[in-house]
Amino acid sequence: MKTTEILQRVHDGDSRSIGRAISLVENQDEPAAQILQGLDQERIESSLILGITGPPGAGKSTLTGRLIEQLRQQNERVGIIAVDPSSPVSGGALLGDRIRMMDHALDKDVVVRSMATRGRLGGLCASAGATVRIMAASGCKTVIIETVGIGQSEMDIIRLADITAMILAPGFGDDIQAMKAGILEVADLIVINKSDQPGTEKMLLDLGTVFSNSDDRHTRLLKTIANENVGVKELMEQFRVIEKKFRGDGTLEKRRQQSSFLETMDWAVEIMRPRLARLIDSRETVLDPRLTAEEIIRQLVGDKI
Repeated sequence: MKTTEILQRVHDGDSRSIGRAISLVENQDEPAAQILQGLDQERIESSLILGITGPPGAGKSTLTGRLIEQLRQQNERVGIIAVDPSSPVSGGALLGDRIRMMDHALDKDVVVRSMATRGRLGGLCASAGATVRIMAASGCKTVIIETVGIGQSEMDIIRLADITAMILAPGFGDDIQAMKAGILEVADLIVINKSDQPGTEKMLLDLGTVFSNSDDRHTRLLKTIANENVGVKELMEQFRVIEKKFRGDGTLEKRRQQSSFLETMDWAVEIMRPRLARLIDSRETVLDPRLTAEEIIRQLVGDKI
């Protein structure tokens, strides 16, 4: 299939072509540049990118499914990126998109893509940003990124999302105390899911001290019971309130500029990785890794490093 035809079908919302375009970019195949240059920029600019993150067991996938239902009831096309831990054997995602989003697998207006972390500490692979843009260009007004919820993936998601919600649940105990110092660096919204369980009120009090003096960060604290679809509509409404504010005061534009800068850095490393690997493998001895790395970089870009 010609690249122009793939682009047209992406614009028309064809799921197979969207998947094909994403794969071409992920694999850095020859048509990737033409695909990325040909995307509908107006659709991309008007889309909303939501980040859903938090520790395992908080109910992120269930809540994401409920948010999809809310958006589909409004006749919105939705994109979902499920960021999973990588298989140590193949490097691919361990959890399949149909397993995590089975209820929406047959809906042609819900575009789901599982992405592997590929062992990166930060969680998101370099092609996640391109995947968001392809989905947005296909007519997805909202793209939701759900992280695996371990380690520093929360810090990676904030780079790409316009608005990020951290999902927590009662029963995490001391984990919350350890997280509190960094929560505001990640979350625009804090959602206590499973809020019908014991410990919810104590968690509310604990978290209330985190952002009591942080109105400038527009952080909110909400309760949901995703299994029963309680509080999900209110959460979606709050996303819209923050979106309106962020578009109006320039926060969204600033975040996207920062995201573009960091994604460019990611891609530069990703593109150079094979060449760097060949240069390292070609050396018979490596006396000191840092000195060897500096020597290789000088070989590539000259003495000014």
